[in-house]
Amino acid sequence: MSEDLRPSPRYKPVSLFVTCMVDMIYPATGVSVVRILEHLGVEVRFPMSQTCCGQPAFNSGFHDDARAVARQFLAAFADAQVIVCPSGSCAAMVRHYYPELFREDPEWRMRASRAADITWEFTEYLVDGLGVTDLGLKLPPVKVAFHHACHGLRMLHLGAQAVSLAQAVDGVTVNPLPGEDECCGFGGTFAVKMPEISSAMLGEKVKSIEAADAEVIITGDASCLTQMNGGLSRKGCERRVVHIADLLAQGLDDGS
Repeated sequence: MSEDLRPSPRYKPVSLFVTCMVDMIYPATGVSVVRILEHLGVEVRFPMSQTCCGQPAFNSGFHDDARAVARQFLAAFADAQVIVCPSGSCAAMVRHYYPELFREDPEWRMRASRAADITWEFTEYLVDGLGVTDLGLKLPPVKVAFHHACHGLRMLHLGAQAVSLAQAVDGVTVNPLPGEDECCGFGGTFAVKMPEISSAMLGEKVKSIEAADAEVIITGDASCLTQMNGGLSRKGCERRVVHIADLLAQGLDDGS
């Protein structure tokens, strides 16, 4: 289905796909997503049988394994009216690759296509889906810059949505990050298969962060956040990368 013809997510309950990284390493980010959605009066549901989207297996060429994981996802979210995900890469997997995974299986392809049509990345859901940019949030004065993660930027056309949400927070100034659209080097299994290249790319990203006029770097993917914070920590840099949902939730606290 064309992106322009996707069903509107307004006035529908949201089923949260929290993702592996958030579930295992950053559960507070999942809580931040829920708090922001509930702040807007959105009913949030959490299918307990959800696991992974299957992206690691898919990217490694193990498509049979990816299909098995995708079937579990589709079963877990079979009753969802809207799926929201705080990760551009995981949302892109469902939106772009699920129908491809099941292209020779009409029944599962239909289920995959439905999931693709109702899946939204978190900031995309707020801005493009609900038409909300100003959440009425407030923070102490802080300068931020954005790292635009690859999958979200190139496959879902994300970036402006998160920036508009941050710019609307009282106290936040958004400044540019040199090379904001350049990969941090994580790339899922890429960082494992090609660690030397991944480390070199991370080194360039750390230099960009150090050169930015910003106290905090914002991104929308927990994997990029992990990669960049690891590089910053090893170099002894005090700056850190945070998820856009956590920045917004902090504003919810300070603005209340």
